[in-house]
Amino acid sequence: MKSKFFGNPLDPFKSDLFKKTALISFFAWIGLGADALSSSCYGPQESYVALGHYPDLTLFVALGTILSIFVIALSYNQVVELFPSGGGGYKVASQLLGPMAGVVSGSALIVDYVLTIAISTASGADAIYSFFPQNLHFTELPMECGIILLFIFLNLRGMKESIKVVMPLFLGFVITTVALIVYGIATHAQSMTEVTRQSFHQAHELSGHIGTLLMFAFILHAYSLGSGTYTGIEAVSNNVNKLVEPRVKTGKMTMLYMAISLAVVAGGITLLYMMYHVSLQNGQTLNAVVFRDILGNSMAGKIGLIITLLFEGGILFVAANTGFLAGPTVLANMAADNWLPKRFQLLSSRLVNSQGIIFYGVAALIILLLSGGDVGWLVVLYSINVFITFSLTTLGMFSYWLSERTYTREWWGKCAMSLLGFIVTSSILCVVLISKFFAGGYVTLMVTCLVILFCYVVRNHYRWVGREIRQRNRELLPPLNNAPIIDIPVQAEKKTAIIYITGKVLGMHCLLWILKHFPNYFTNFVFISVGQVDIKSFSGKRSLKRMTKEVDENLHYFVTYCQQKNLAATSYTDFGSDLIEQLVSLCQTTGQKYPDHMFFASQMTFQKDTWFKRFLHNGVSYILQRRLHALGDEILLLPMPLI
Repeated sequence: MKSKFFGNPLDPFKSDLFKKTALISFFAWIGLGADALSSSCYGPQESYVALGHYPDLTLFVALGTILSIFVIALSYNQVVELFPSGGGGYKVASQLLGPMAGVVSGSALIVDYVLTIAISTASGADAIYSFFPQNLHFTELPMECGIILLFIFLNLRGMKESIKVVMPLFLGFVITTVALIVYGIATHAQSMTEVTRQSFHQAHELSGHIGTLLMFAFILHAYSLGSGTYTGIEAVSNNVNKLVEPRVKTGKMTMLYMAISLAVVAGGITLLYMMYHVSLQNGQTLNAVVFRDILGNSMAGKIGLIITLLFEGGILFVAANTGFLAGPTVLANMAADNWLPKRFQLLSSRLVNSQGIIFYGVAALIILLLSGGDVGWLVVLYSINVFITFSLTTLGMFSYWLSERTYTREWWGKCAMSLLGFIVTSSILCVVLISKFFAGGYVTLMVTCLVILFCYVVRNHYRWVGREIRQRNRELLPPLNNAPIIDIPVQAEKKTAIIYITGKVLGMHCLLWILKHFPNYFTNFVFISVGQVDIKSFSGKRSLKRMTKEVDENLHYFVTYCQQKNLAATSYTDFGSDLIEQLVSLCQTTGQKYPDHMFFASQMTFQKDTWFKRFLHNGVSYILQRRLHALGDEILLLPMPLI
C-alpha cells in the first residue's frame, strides 16, 4: 500500500541511480530557479508602490534590480565552485567565518524556506483570485493549505517527480510573461525616450525639493523594499550535490539561466509598470493590472489575461515547491554538524528527506494560518532573512579571497565581486531592517533568534552525549592484540546470541554484559548491523563506500575480539535508507539461520528522561523491540545509562 501511494523503494547502491536522480541544468533551473523567477510577481510591485507619487523613478530601480541580480549570481558562482558538495550559505559561513556565523546563516535559511513556501503559495493564490469575484475569496486560504499538502505528497514521492509535475506551469509562465513584456515594451518603444527624459526630470525635481542625498536615499529605500526579487538565487549553491556531474559546470549553467531569466522578467515587469502608469486596484495585483492594459478588453484579451494569471499563479506554486526541494538540504547539513536533531539527516525509501519535507510543510501551514495569507506582511519577513544569508555568504567569500591573496587578475576580479556583493546585500538588509522593523521585521528576527537558540540547545546536548560516549570508549573498548586468531566455526544449531550493533561503545557494553551474566551459555555470537544511507552518505559513490567500510570495520572488530577470546563469531550486514525495515528483515534472516537464538541490543538512557531527549535520538532499539515482539521473537534491551 505504501509503495503504491509514494512509489517503489529506490536502491541507493544501484549503479545508475545517481544519473537518474541528479538534475541537469534545465531541470535544476525549473526546480531550483522557480523561487527566484516567481519573486518577480511581488518584488517589483513592492518597489513601485514605495515610490508613491514619483513613479518615473522606477527606471533607476529597474536598472539597479538588473545589476543586483547579476552581482549576487556571480558571487554565488564562487560558492558553487568552492563548495561543490552543496550547503551554500550555511557551509560558507560555517567554514569561512566560524560556527556562530554558520548557525545564524543556517537558521535564517530555515526560516526563509518556510516563508518561501508560505509567501509563494499565498501570492500564487492572489494571482489566480485576481479574476475571481469577491464573494469567492473566502475559499482562498483553504485552497492555499490544500496546495501545500499536495506538494508534501509529491515531494515524498521524489524530487524529479515533483519537478516533472510543475514543469508545464514553469515553462508556461516564462513563455507568456516574456511575450507580454516584449510586446508591451515594443508597442511603447516610441515613448521610451520620453520616459527616460521624464525619469531624469523627476529625479532632478525631487532632489531640488529634498536634496540629492535624500533623493538617493528615497530611491534606495524603494529598491530595497523590492529585495524579495533576489530571493531564491541561493538555492543552486545549497543543492549542488543534487546536480549531474560535473556539478560545478552544471551549477554555473543553472545560475546563468536563473540570472538571465530573472533579470528579463523582473526588469521588464518593472519597466511596464512605469510605461503604463499602473496603480493599485482592489483585489488585483499590479501584474494583473498591467497585463490587462496590454491585452485590452476584447474577448481574446480577457482569455489571454486569464491564461497569463493562471500561469503566474502556477509559477508561484512551483516556487513553493522549491522550498521543499532546497530547504531539507539545509536541515540535513546542520544536523550533520549537530545543530539540529539527527533525524533530519535520514532519507526515506524514496531517497528523499521525508522528515525535512514534513517539517517545512507543517511550518508553512502554520505561518499561512497565522498571517491569513497576507502577502505584504510575508514579504517583509521573507526579504530580511534571505539577505542575512546573502550578506554572510558574500562576506565569507571576501574573507576567503583575502586569506588566499595572489594579486593576480583573477584574484582581483573574484575579490572585487565578493566585496561588491557584500556591499549590495548588506545595504539592502540594513534598509529593510530599519524601514520595516515595526511593520513585521521584528517578528522574523525573533523567530530566527528562537531557531538559533534551539540549535545551541541541541548542539550542547549532542556534545554532552559525545563526551560521555568518549569516556565509555576509554573504559570499555580494549585495543585488539596481535594474538593469533582461532577461527572457531559457528554451529547453527547451538545457542546463539544475536547482537545488534549501533556503535562500538554500545555494542561492547552489550557483549560484556552477556559474557558476565550468561557465562558459557551461548556458543555462537552473531553481530548484525545496518548501514543507513543518509544525506551525507548519499552525496556520491565515494561517500557510500566510506559508510559501508565503516560499518564493516565495526563488525570486524567484534568478530575479531570474540575469536581472540576463543568464541565462535560471525557477522551480517545490510545497507539502505529504511533502517527499521531492513533491520527487521536482517533479524528475521539471521533468526532463521540460527533457530536457537536470542536478540540483544543496547540503548542509551538518561537519568532525567524527557520527550526532548527522546526526540533528539531515534530510539531504534525500542522500535525493533516492538516489531520483533509482534513477530513472536525475543529481544533483550540493555540500558546504558548516561549521567
